[in-house]
Amino acid sequence: MPKMKTRRSIAKRIRVTASGKVKIKKANLRHILTKKPRDLKRPKRKAGYLVPTDARNLLRGTPYL
Repeated sequence: MPKMKTRRSIAKRIRVTASGKVKIKKANLRHILTKKPRDLKRPKRKAGYLVPTDARNLLRGTPYL
C-alpha cells in the first residue's frame, strides 16, 4: 500500500498542539489595516483554535501531522 499524500495547503496553515488541538492564525490581518479599528485587530494577533469537528475534517487531509 503506498503512502498517503499530505495536502500541503492545509499543512502550511495549521499546527497540532501536544494535547491534540488544531492551532491556526486568525483571518483579516493581512492588508488594509489602517481603516480597521484597534479593538478589532488586537484579539486577532492571538492564536485561534479550531472546533473539534472542523479539526477532524482538516486532519483527514494531513495524515502525518
